[in-house]
Amino acid sequence: MDIKYTLHAENQIKERKVEKVWIEETIKHPDSTERDGNKYYVVRKLNGRTLKVIYVKEKYIKVITIFFIQ
Repeated sequence: MDIKYTLHAENQIKERKVEKVWIEETIKHPDSTERDGNKYYVVRKLNGRTLKVIYVKEKYIKVITIFFIQ
């Protein structure tokens, strides 16, 4: 799976101390998924926290942003 990250997503990863493997697991095996055209909103519970990843799917997956939710 070819995954690229926007500059915004890279900054969020650093600020929130998120491992990229967590993002990949959330994309590959989400607990829930919403879709709006080619934009995906996926959620997965990891290590007692819930990670939300927003990405677009074209020829590759481009992660737009990531954050933890309650």
